[in-house]
Amino acid sequence: MDIDSIRSQFPILSQNVYGKPLVYFDNAATTQKPQCVIDSLCRYYTTLNSNIHRGAHYLAAQATDEYEQTRQLVQKFINARHSHEIVFTRGTTESINLVASSFGERFVGKGDEIIVSAMEHHSNIVPWQLVCERKGARLRIIPFSDEGVLDLEALETLFNERTRIVAVNHVSNTLGTVNPIGEIIQMSHKHNVPVLIDGAQAISHRQVDVQALGCDFYCFSGHKMYGPMGVGIMYGREELLEQLPPYQGGGEMIKDVTFERTTYNELPFKFEAGTPSVGDVIGLHSAIGFMQQIGIDRIATYEKELTDYATEQMHTIDSLRIFGTAPEKTSVISFLIGNAHPYDTGTLLDKLGIAVRTGHHCTQPIMDRFGIPGTVRASFAIYNTPAEIDILIAAIKKIAPILL
Repeated sequence: MDIDSIRSQFPILSQNVYGKPLVYFDNAATTQKPQCVIDSLCRYYTTLNSNIHRGAHYLAAQATDEYEQTRQLVQKFINARHSHEIVFTRGTTESINLVASSFGERFVGKGDEIIVSAMEHHSNIVPWQLVCERKGARLRIIPFSDEGVLDLEALETLFNERTRIVAVNHVSNTLGTVNPIGEIIQMSHKHNVPVLIDGAQAISHRQVDVQALGCDFYCFSGHKMYGPMGVGIMYGREELLEQLPPYQGGGEMIKDVTFERTTYNELPFKFEAGTPSVGDVIGLHSAIGFMQQIGIDRIATYEKELTDYATEQMHTIDSLRIFGTAPEKTSVISFLIGNAHPYDTGTLLDKLGIAVRTGHHCTQPIMDRFGIPGTVRASFAIYNTPAEIDILIAAIKKIAPILL
């Protein structure tokens, strides 16, 4: 691949920070946006800006067409059976909250149980805790090993007649672990339990086929796959979505409203109340096109090379500890320099032009598991280079004596 050509499509990467060329290693938090996505947003607001679906004028019709074309593209991108199984939200967090609220209302009762893993993002813990508080249910937790591998034998023991749903991430945003979700889904379905997958950290790094996986729900965000902030996807199997009550009430999600009763719209509009973020959805279309042009498999291969190289180089630093060493992981490396606080490390790296994430990464149970306050997280994307990793390694070696 011509990485220089790819990098040239990202205007933000050409700037300096504190007099140093920007090295952006915070991709697990959000990826940067290629010019085609920026242009798409600009074009929408300068030529198409209109509310969608019910307008009788040209702008509304054009905006509606492009909005629904994105839905069809997402359907094909993740190989869903139907476009109406694709629900637009504001992001992964809202997608999970939608499922937790609606599924919990319909299927969870007092004494029931919900299974999550110990490596979940807070967005896949707290919504289920809210369901449990409201319904009198309880969470059951899948443990993981020191390397960051889920214990599937322990998972098998958690199932019983009160288990209502399993919610687990595809890829850990902190440990980088690629979880065996195919096995988890098969195991869960053997017990007639549906599965929600948090795909926020997987969607830009590997091919996702929801039919091949057999998952019941799959959630992800546009801004972690080179698209705009403000748009996310909740994929749900048609059979389940038909049974769930609406998440929010308002415009678009209704078929008929009287003061006596309201009937709800068909899928997917039943779950899309109010004015959507039309420009961001259209921008997502461009982001998916960008990824498809490169090729998802090529992206995965290149990012694995980056991750392997960075890991190898980090192992040459005696004081550096890596958290998350699963045999299969994606382009996330969480580390500490000795016992230095991650914020101090991140601040010093920032002064050298290197953007990393510090803290608990919205995974406090993981930090509690290791007995640490947080980590420094370097995460890679298609536009990163081995030369940038060399800059990071040199910077760590430079600041380590200051921190230790």
